[in-house]
Order: sequence, then C-alpha cells, then structure tokens
Amino acid sequence: MPRALHSNKRTAAAWTLALLALTGTPALAPAAQPAATAAPSSASPLRLSDDAGQELVLARPARRIVSVAPHLTELLFAAGAGERVVGADAWSDYPAAARQLPRVGDSTQLDLERIVALRPELIVVWADGTSARQLQRLQALKLPIYRSRMQRLEDVAATLRRLGTLAGTGAEAEAAARRYESGLQALRARYAGRRELRVFYQIWRRPLLTVNGRHFISQALQLCGARNVFGALDPLTPTVSEEAVVQADPDAIAASRQDSGGPDPLARWRGLDSLRATRQGALLLLDADTLHRPTDRLLQGTAELCRRLDEVRARMP
Repeated sequence: MPRALHSNKRTAAAWTLALLALTGTPALAPAAQPAATAAPSSASPLRLSDDAGQELVLARPARRIVSVAPHLTELLFAAGAGERVVGADAWSDYPAAARQLPRVGDSTQLDLERIVALRPELIVVWADGTSARQLQRLQALKLPIYRSRMQRLEDVAATLRRLGTLAGTGAEAEAAARRYESGLQALRARYAGRRELRVFYQIWRRPLLTVNGRHFISQALQLCGARNVFGALDPLTPTVSEEAVVQADPDAIAASRQDSGGPDPLARWRGLDSLRATRQGALLLLDADTLHRPTDRLLQGTAELCRRLDEVRARMP
C-alpha cells in the first residue's frame, strides 16, 4: 500500500476541516434512529433507512464493504466489521489495520474502477462530505450505498448500531455503542455543575474559523461546563476576525494542529497579553483526530478537553 497517500498531512487536515464544516448539516437528518427490519426467514432481505432517508436493501449482511470517509472506516472497525472492509478512502488511518487497506481515492475523486474491482456488497459514504458528482458516479454503479450524517455526540452510538446491522456484527456493535453511551453519561455526570468557562474554539488558522452552537464540538464544550463564545452565530463554521476574539475575551482558547510539524495554530494569541486566555496560560492545543472525527474516540477527545478546562479553572482567581 503506497504510503504517499498518507504523507500529505495538509490535505488530510483540509479533509478534517471539511468534516467539521459539514458534520451537523441539518438537512435530511433523521429525528430518531431508524430501525432495521427483516423477516424471520434467513433468506429475507435486510432493510434499513440511512441518515439521508434513503431505504437500503441488502440480500444479506454485507461481507465486503468499501468506506469513503475516515470516520466511517474507524466506526466500522469499532463495530466489529473491520475484517469486512475491503477498501477505504485515502485518509483512513485508524486503527492501524485501516492503513493497509486498498485505496479508492477520496470524497472529491473516487477511483470507480478500483471500487468495482473490490466487488463491494456495500459502500458507506459521508453524505455531506462527498461531492454530488461523486455520489452520482457511485449511484451509477448500482451498488448498495449507506449515507451517513452525524449531528450530535449521541449519534455515534446510533451509527455504530446501524453499521453493525449492515455488516452482520450486531453484537459487537451493540457492545461498542453501549460503552460509548456509558462513557458519555459518565463524563456528563463527572463535569456537571462546573464553573462555566467562556471558550473560543479555533478549527482553522487562516482564515480564522470556529464552530457555532449546533456543532458537536460545542456540545463537547457544554458537557465540560464551558460555553462557546461564538455559539450564536448562524453558519455552522463561521469566519471570525481577530478583533472579534479580542472583544469576546474568552477564558480559554482551544485549537488543534492543522498538520504535523506545521505552524503553531495558537501563535497569533500567545503575544496578546490583553487577552484573558493568554494571561491565564489558557491556550489549549488538542488532538484533532479524537475531537474532530465523530467516532467513539470522541470520548477520549472530550475527556481531554474537560481535563484541560479543569486546569484552567484551577488557575483562575
């Protein structure tokens, strides 16, 4: 497997930015988890509505799956279906076994010949992160497609269960979903009643981008007892000015590296002593993979966010 596909960290970071910008898009998102149905006979087809409201019909649980989004590849492995994944997009890098999978391009340019050669019984796609043209090309293959959307922290568990149903690994997926739900509940209980902190969460350095209150990162902040200072803005990932951040004067500023060895994303704030966050040493550099991808590792990323915010509280007067 060519490692060149994994060497361009800036492109991978751009994919992460796209994920943050589009995850949580409200159009067509289901209000509740649709249930899979099947008749008692083992020969009966499996029917399930995906997150775009499209009915998916499989003659049997899929034994060969192609994933075209890193978070979906990760969730398939978490759902016990890793051995059934026969191909993945260029940026699927977790768990380690995912790095060895045949590559089928990415959400902007898929290699359809490679996909067909892998003989998939199911293709899982990120509904809002795959271009309309690429979706049309996939649909032309007449292969079953599952379209995924995730808006809330809780949607990770629902997606694990659906993927488990589609792959025939329901027991493993249910166990993973329950672990995630239990962990989320434990984090909520642990950090309930904390002194509220006002936080600016920076997802991109240039242009300066953040998230609004509908984004799952804002939900993670809320779980930790913090409030997004730009939560009231309308776009899901609004552009803000440095002046607006200075005026908001947050208690803490959080960001993650856009690429390995790249510029410090917090550099612009380190010299601004007029900022409360700078004076308090509350400039937090976080792990993008665990906090920006909607997978079960969100528990890890959220726990780290909460821990770092508690450290900020401990230093406050």
